[in-house]
Amino acid sequence: MKTKEVLVKVDNLKKHFPIYEGVIRRQVGAVKAVDGVSFEIFKGETLGLVGESGCGKSTTGRTLLMLHPPTDGSIQFKGQEITDKTGQEMRSIRPDMQMIFQDPHACLNPRMTVGSIIDEPLREHTNDSYEERLKLVQSLLELVGLNSSHTNRYPHEFSGGQRQRIGIARAIALKPEFIMCDEPIAALDVSIQAQVVNLLEELQEELGLTYLFISHDLSMVRHIADRVAVMYLGKIVELAEKDALYGEPQHPYTQALLSAVPVPDPLKEIDRERVILKGDVPSPANPPSGCRFHTRCPIANDKECVTIDPEWREVRPGHFAACHLID
Repeated sequence: MKTKEVLVKVDNLKKHFPIYEGVIRRQVGAVKAVDGVSFEIFKGETLGLVGESGCGKSTTGRTLLMLHPPTDGSIQFKGQEITDKTGQEMRSIRPDMQMIFQDPHACLNPRMTVGSIIDEPLREHTNDSYEERLKLVQSLLELVGLNSSHTNRYPHEFSGGQRQRIGIARAIALKPEFIMCDEPIAALDVSIQAQVVNLLEELQEELGLTYLFISHDLSMVRHIADRVAVMYLGKIVELAEKDALYGEPQHPYTQALLSAVPVPDPLKEIDRERVILKGDVPSPANPPSGCRFHTRCPIANDKECVTIDPEWREVRPGHFAACHLID
């Protein structure tokens, strides 16, 4: 069996945001948005990252691209450590690591034409002439399903789905290897979401892209991802191939998440058991001791669950989880 090539490797990544108080701005604590996550993304695959709002998904993705400097941990891209890179050194790496933003309206400059928006990374990172860049911009618009003659239009003249396509065209302009998709369909109508996801899949096949696909839509993640990582309060609690994770979830939190996904079969829906979690998500500024999920877990005990942070381990071949109670 051919060994998969690791494109991105994250080891014990942490991102803490300091909390200041008082006139002299004294630090009194920190929001532990990402607190020790480890995973790998293989070349050509889509890794889905799911979890509740505020669990640290987007912060993980942005820290991965060095948009947030990490507090601790290691990020390797194509075997190269990037956490110690200066801004100028990162500039040479950025064309290979791009991002598709959540809000297609907020991420496009309303004062720039669509052609200028897609052309901006080409101006910054290539020495091509204006005519060469214009030709490429027009071909990129066609590639994402838009009219190549619309380069002189402004973002407000397009619908939400079309604006997201413009954002995708900008992200692939420099022929990157890795794209971080930060909830790219969350702000779109349901009827448009499938079109955008299908476009991402087509581009991945055509251009050999690798995705980190962040979303809270478990059904869409199941459609697009090869493997899925589940995040809770700054930590990844389970990671596996999508069929294994959706078919036999091991962690109690994953089981609760999946039990909330509607089943398009009335007979199965009647018999399906819902796992209702008690309480609210604790604050990342003051996370619980031991397993962070123990305050809401239906099977937690008062011994190791409360006092010991569970070890991240392989519970099945290729199936990883952090829970004391998994055999």
